[in-house]
Amino acid sequence: MSRFPATKARRVLAALQRIGWVIKRQSGSHRTLARSGWPDVVFAFHDDAELGPVMLARIAKRTGLTPDDL
Repeated sequence: MSRFPATKARRVLAALQRIGWVIKRQSGSHRTLARSGWPDVVFAFHDDAELGPVMLARIAKRTGLTPDDL
Protein backbone atom coordinates (compact mmCIF):
# COMPACT_ATOMS: atom_id res chain seq x y z
CA MET A 1 0.00 0.00 0.00
CA SER A 2 1.21 3.49 -0.82
CA ARG A 3 1.78 6.23 1.71
CA PHE A 4 0.25 8.83 -0.60
CA PRO A 5 -3.27 10.18 0.03
CA ALA A 6 -5.64 10.75 -2.91
CA THR A 7 -5.00 14.27 -4.21
CA LYS A 8 -6.14 16.62 -6.98
CA ALA A 9 -3.85 16.84 -10.01
CA ARG A 10 -3.41 20.61 -9.63
CA ARG A 11 -1.94 20.06 -6.15
CA VAL A 12 0.46 17.41 -7.45
CA LEU A 13 1.59 19.70 -10.30
CA ALA A 14 2.20 22.54 -7.81
CA ALA A 15 4.26 20.19 -5.61
CA LEU A 16 6.33 19.08 -8.62
CA GLN A 17 7.03 22.70 -9.49
CA ARG A 18 8.11 23.41 -5.90
CA ILE A 19 10.72 20.62 -6.07
CA GLY A 20 12.20 21.95 -9.30
CA TRP A 21 10.13 20.66 -12.23
CA VAL A 22 9.18 23.23 -14.87
CA ILE A 23 6.62 23.04 -17.66
CA LYS A 24 8.64 22.66 -20.84
CA ARG A 25 5.64 22.63 -23.18
CA GLN A 26 1.90 22.05 -23.07
CA SER A 27 -0.73 20.76 -25.46
CA GLY A 28 -4.19 20.74 -23.88
CA SER A 29 -3.99 18.90 -20.58
CA HIS A 30 -0.70 17.19 -21.54
CA ARG A 31 2.22 18.98 -19.94
CA THR A 32 5.83 17.94 -20.50
CA LEU A 33 7.83 18.62 -17.36
CA ALA A 34 11.61 19.00 -17.26
CA ARG A 35 14.15 19.01 -14.44
CA SER A 36 17.92 19.01 -14.61
CA GLY A 37 19.34 15.51 -14.13
CA TRP A 38 15.98 13.77 -14.77
CA PRO A 39 14.35 12.56 -17.99
CA ASP A 40 11.32 14.58 -19.13
CA VAL A 41 7.95 13.46 -17.76
CA VAL A 42 4.52 13.86 -19.36
CA PHE A 43 1.88 14.96 -16.84
CA ALA A 44 -1.42 14.22 -18.63
CA PHE A 45 -4.14 14.99 -16.10
CA HIS A 46 -6.86 17.62 -15.94
CA ASP A 47 -6.48 19.95 -12.93
CA ASP A 48 -9.62 18.66 -11.18
CA ALA A 49 -8.79 14.97 -11.66
CA GLU A 50 -8.43 13.00 -8.44
CA LEU A 51 -5.19 10.98 -8.40
CA GLY A 52 -5.19 7.92 -6.18
CA PRO A 53 -2.33 6.47 -4.13
CA VAL A 54 -1.19 4.02 -6.82
CA MET A 55 -0.96 6.69 -9.53
CA LEU A 56 0.85 9.03 -7.14
CA ALA A 57 3.37 6.28 -6.36
CA ARG A 58 4.01 5.86 -10.11
CA ILE A 59 4.50 9.61 -10.53
CA ALA A 60 6.80 9.68 -7.49
CA LYS A 61 8.99 6.93 -8.92
CA ARG A 62 9.60 8.98 -12.09
CA THR A 63 9.89 12.44 -10.45
CA GLY A 64 11.30 12.05 -6.96
CA LEU A 65 8.08 13.33 -5.35
CA THR A 66 7.56 12.36 -1.70
CA PRO A 67 4.39 12.43 0.44
CA ASP A 68 5.93 15.31 2.43
CA ASP A 69 6.12 17.42 -0.77
CA LEU A 70 2.32 17.41 -1.05
